[in-house]
Amino acid sequence: MPSDEILAAIAQSRLAGLPADLLERVTTDALRLDVPAGMTLVREGDRGQVADLVLQGLIRTYITAPSGRQITIRYSRTGSLLGIATLFVPATESLGLQALVDSRILVLRPAILQALARSDVHVACALLGETSDRAMAYIEELGGHAFASLRQRLVRHLLDLATVEADQARNEMVVARVSQQELADAAGTVREVVVRMLRDLRREGLVETGRDGIILLDPARLHAATWSRSR
Repeated sequence: MPSDEILAAIAQSRLAGLPADLLERVTTDALRLDVPAGMTLVREGDRGQVADLVLQGLIRTYITAPSGRQITIRYSRTGSLLGIATLFVPATESLGLQALVDSRILVLRPAILQALARSDVHVACALLGETSDRAMAYIEELGGHAFASLRQRLVRHLLDLATVEADQARNEMVVARVSQQELADAAGTVREVVVRMLRDLRREGLVETGRDGIILLDPARLHAATWSRSR
């Protein structure tokens, strides 16, 4: 029987509706792996199959251009499934996965998931639902990168990375623990541009910068400044 931690993550995932006997089969021989902040789980050039469940932490999915510039295309938290599309199609050589904070994942066995998807409609539908979610999210992401300004992309990444620190909850301090270079990699630009944009956001009273990250002073106004198809 999966542990409470695993069941809690499954409850937030597309696997949530599977019967208990199927969940046991899905997690057969699965390995819990602690991933320190900064560690890369999948490097550019890897073409193996990936099937992971995020138990805790924050994982970014990114692609890298031949020039070395990166763009973050997804942030994954507890309950997120990673790499499901690679079960039947190898990962692209430019794809990477990296932990942004200390994280823990459950490494599932791709061969087991493949076999179950072929033999059980419940597993097939769960994986199809996950793949459909990812396809729609990436379409939205494509629209954002095609039509959003660089400022809108930068603000979106700040909001995605922001957390309310438990020890500062009474002040509701919303912090994006990210360096200027990491923010540049996420938005697909260079550090010098990020420095200028953060300076503008500070002047507008939207953010403050410090050693531990970027404090979002007015998340509502920042969210209103992001790109959306409805705007």
